[in-house]
This record gives sequence, structure tokens and C-alpha cells, in this order.
Amino acid sequence: MQASSRLRTFVACLGLCVLAGCGKGGQEAQPPPPEVGVVSVQPRTVPLTRDLVGRVSAYRSADVRARVAGVLLKRVYTEGSEVKAGQLLFQIDPAPLKAVLANAQAGLAQAQATYTNARITADRIRSLAPKGYVSKSDLDAAQASERTAKAAVQAAQANVETARINLGYADVTSPIAGRAGQQQVTEGALVGNGAATLLTTVDQIDPLYVNFTISVGELDQLRQAQHSGALKLSQPDKATVKVSLPDGTPYPESGTVDFSSVNVDPATGAVNLRALLPNPRHMLLPGSYVTLKVTLGERRDAFLVPQPAVLRDTSGTYVLVVDKDGKVARHDVVTRGLDGLDWIVTSGLAAGDQVIASGVQVVRVGSPAKAEPWQPPASGASAGNASAPASAAPVSAG
Repeated sequence: MQASSRLRTFVACLGLCVLAGCGKGGQEAQPPPPEVGVVSVQPRTVPLTRDLVGRVSAYRSADVRARVAGVLLKRVYTEGSEVKAGQLLFQIDPAPLKAVLANAQAGLAQAQATYTNARITADRIRSLAPKGYVSKSDLDAAQASERTAKAAVQAAQANVETARINLGYADVTSPIAGRAGQQQVTEGALVGNGAATLLTTVDQIDPLYVNFTISVGELDQLRQAQHSGALKLSQPDKATVKVSLPDGTPYPESGTVDFSSVNVDPATGAVNLRALLPNPRHMLLPGSYVTLKVTLGERRDAFLVPQPAVLRDTSGTYVLVVDKDGKVARHDVVTRGLDGLDWIVTSGLAAGDQVIASGVQVVRVGSPAKAEPWQPPASGASAGNASAPASAAPVSAG
């Protein structure tokens, strides 16, 4: 009996030892906190940009019209070619205009002859008047005829000048340098008969204007933010513009906003703005639409957060951070667009916050995590990884 009792005691102690060993092994098997890549964010000043759509228009556009009546003889330029200011574009039949000029010159010669005769007669009567050989009425009549003849000479000279100007209009030249458009009237047509007939249009397309609008509500928000010190808006001639072509290719030249309307369009509730854009290669054409990024100023105390770190759910936009206790916490944030590959966060973060940029899928709010410096992925992978978070997180206006 004693041996059996001792055996049972031994077996029980052995079981307790086994249980104690299993318990110790279970504690050692608990997984360590997951490693996450974090970015320590700091406030900075970033450009205040807006992505807008604008329409391209010519810097100058001049209608070339027939300024005298006549038959169009020929077109001298090549349609769609570059022309210089003063270059000959069309020729109108000058024969009738030359005849008018010759007639005006003949009238001038006749008026000059009449004036010469009147002046000689008046001089003779003025020399006889002191001697009493002519009456005062004869003297007055002779001087009046002289004055009338002199005025007629001046009128005839004006007629000659007018006829000469009209003859010069027979050669239709370009008023500006630019690209000449399509011919509007064919040779042999009667032009300028009662109206200045449109012959073609010349557009100067280097530089170009890009016209765009900003809603008055958004403009008021920007001004209020500037008043509070969160923004610093640029002067109109300091705001820059970068354009993207219709296929998404960046346009190599940058422009400057040179005009801002002081009135609100009642039909759209927007303010019209205009940018001046160089176009040395004539890549842009008037009438086309382009996407432009306008830098309106600077945003102060903003945080740049990598795109993979910005998430969204039904409650809104947020990021996950590793707090001072090494645990994961959620911070609701407000984004204001993109700066390169980073979201611009204006609310919800503080200086030194460790924002999780990689490993957000393996952590839970309130659980511990091991923070390691985040290493951006390669450029090829960056584009693919960035696309999903970017579509998930909205861009707030303002």
C-alpha cells in the first residue's frame, strides 16, 4: 500500500512538472509585436496648388479685312504659315484706285492754278488800293477770292492724300506677326463693297493665354485662411502655372498668372483668371483644353505623409501612428491634395508623430507595434502601391 501511494505521488509530481514546463513553453511561443515602417512627420511650408482645367487662346488675334472696294486679284501667303507684321497677304485690283488718285491730283493742280491767279489779282488790287484806283469793295472781293482758292488747294491736297492711302490699301498686309489662317474669300470676288470684308485671321500663338476659373466660394476660403495665417497667397504676377497636355504629358514651359478679374461671373459664380504661357515650339493651339496646376501661394504648418499611410473608412480619412507607449493609435486627418507622391495633411497630426507607412495591414488599434524607419519602395513599385491609397483617400477642397 505504501509503495502504491508513493507511486501515485510520484506520478502526480511528474504531471505537475510537465504542466509547469508546458506553461513556460507557451509563454515563450507568443509572437513578438509586428514591425512597421514609420515616418516621423514635421510641420513645413508647402506650395498651395490647385488642379484646374483651362482653355488656350491666342495672345493676339487680328482679323485681316479689305479696307477698300475692289476685286481680289490673288493671295500671296501660304495658308497656315508664319507671317511677319507688314507682310503682304492679298492684292486688290489697284487700277480703279490709281484712277481716283490721278483724278485727285488733277483736281489739286486745278486748285493750285486757281489760287495762283487769285493771289496775283489780289496782289495787284492791294497795290492800287492806296492810290485810290480801286474801290474798297473790289479789294475785299479780290482778297475773298484768294482765301477761297487757298482753301480749295488744301481740300484738293486732302483728296490726294485720301486717294493715295486707299491705293495703299490695295496691298493687304498682316497687322501682326503670327500664323495666318485659312483664306475666307477667293480670287475674283468683289470685296470691301459697303463693308470691310474678312479675308483671313492672323493669330500670335507664342506666347499663349490659358483662361481658367476659380469659384468665388473657394476664393473666399483661401482669403480667410490667409487672414488666419494658415496661407500666404501670391500676388497675381507671382502665381505660377504648370500645364499637362491632353495625353497627360507635362508641358515643358511654365507660365505666370497675369490677370485676375475683379468681378464674379453671375452665370457660373466663378472668377476668371488668365495665365501667360510661352509656346516656342507651337505645341499648344488656341481653343484646346489643358489641365493645369496653379501654385497660388504657400501653406504653412502642413505635414507631408506618404500615400500608403493615408487610409479611409466610413468614418473618414485617417492614419495609424505608433504612440509613445509603442501602441498603434488612429488619428483622423484632413488632406488638402498631393505634393508629388505625398498627401498634404493640415489637421490631425502633431510634430514628431510616427505615422505608419508600411505594415498597416498587420496591426490593430491599441496593439503594440515595433517602429522602424520607413524605406520608400522602388520607383516602379511606388507607382503601383501608391495608386490604391491615393484613390482611397479624398482630396479636400480648400
